[in-house]
Order: sequence, then C-alpha cells, then structure tokens
Amino acid sequence: MGESRALWEIGLEGTEVRSLRARLGIDSGYASRVLRALERQRLIRITADDHDRRVRFIRLTGRGRRERAELDRRADGVAEGFLEPLTTSQRARLVSAATEVERLLTASMVTLGVEDASTPDARWCIGQYFAELDARFDSGFEPGRSISASEEELTPPAGLLVIARLRGRPVGCGALKFHLGEPAELKRMWVAKEIRGLGVGRRLLTELETLAANSGARMIRLETNRSLTEAIQLYRDNGYREVERFNDEPYADHWFEKELQVALAFR
Repeated sequence: MGESRALWEIGLEGTEVRSLRARLGIDSGYASRVLRALERQRLIRITADDHDRRVRFIRLTGRGRRERAELDRRADGVAEGFLEPLTTSQRARLVSAATEVERLLTASMVTLGVEDASTPDARWCIGQYFAELDARFDSGFEPGRSISASEEELTPPAGLLVIARLRGRPVGCGALKFHLGEPAELKRMWVAKEIRGLGVGRRLLTELETLAANSGARMIRLETNRSLTEAIQLYRDNGYREVERFNDEPYADHWFEKELQVALAFR
C-alpha cells in the first residue's frame, strides 16, 4: 500500500522528495525505504536538482507509468463495483456526496503558519499574488508603484507573513505590517485558484487578525481594488467596514478597517 500510494502521489509530472514526504506525512527513514523499493523495481528515477544538489526530484519511469495506469484501472473497477447496483439518481447523489467529502477533507489538511518572507516558497506566493493582480486589474499591476510590503517589512517585529500549505505545498498567503500605536496593515492576501471555496481565505484572515491583536494592534486596515470582488465580499462578511481613503495606494478603489477585540489576543 505504501508503494502504491507513493506512485500515485509522485504523479505523471514528478515531485520533490521533500514534497512527497510532506504530503504522505512520513519520516525520512520510511520514505527512503519506500523509494528504494520502487527504484529496485525500476518504477522511479531520482535525480538531483541542477541548481541545488540537496534537492532530489522523483520521476516515474516508463515502467512506473504503466504500473500507475494499472493501479488507476483497478481503482476504477472498484468504483464501478460500487456504482453498478445503484440507479442513476443514486449514483448522482453518491458522486455529489463523495465530492463534498473530498472538498472538506482537503480543507482540513490545509495548515497555516508564520514563515520567513525571504524563502523560495514565500517569494513564489508573492509572485503568484502579483501575477494575479496584473491579470485582473484593468491597468495591470506594477509592484514598484504600489505601497511597499518588502521582505524586511514582513519580518518580525516590523511585520510577518503567513503561508497556507496543502500537503506541504504553498497554496496561499497573507501578511501584516505593524506600526507602533497605529492600526496594523493587512497585505498580500492570496489563495490558489484550485482551493478557493474551501474557506482558506477566511481562515487566513482570522489568523492574521489574531496575530495583529497579539502584537498589540487594536485595529486592522486594508485597501483593495474593485476587480477583487471575492476579497471585497470576504472583508464585508467578516465585519470590515468601508471608510474614507487613508493612504495613497494607486491601485486601490476601496479602503476598509475593523476594530480588533481584545479577547483575540488571548485565544
């Protein structure tokens, strides 16, 4: 079972060894034994990254792809066995229920944590955030024109960055900038498209509010663009009220703020 699950998680595109370990939740010793077994069967090939020899990448061999296809065929057979006795209506209900279970289980596996803003994963998240703004804003997006939230500004005590991870892979982020005696600034809120609708954005927002309150802030502020309709709705649904312009952000159309409850600091 361990080897079959590893083949499925490696996937047709391959993956890093460390990412595989994180997704499977296994230690390095067990991961090494499983991977050695797959190598002996000539199902996988492990190579070192050209730029960082410490990073190892796993790819399926041709034989490994055929083995994975056989596993998929057998899994399909099991699924057909479940569905065959059911009516069309019952099948639709089962598929709908299974889809909802999968979505909820995926949501439960997302973890949040404060991380160094200078790491490759942190930079990747910010890069994805910038790319989405550039695609969605009517005038595009140039980071140099926007109010800064540099790595230094997102490093304690000046600020912080929270990264959301699914099976070890970064899938979202949010940040804070702190100002002594002044409202905290909410920055860099982004969630990957494939996990939107699972409540990750709301969890990120709640976590950032808690961290802001723990830092001593009694209010949190943010600005956003009119094209980010989902974000605007998220803020309104979570108690943010629209206020007059309080900064010179050139890309902003809406400004929001929210008073933080003192109780948050002790949760």
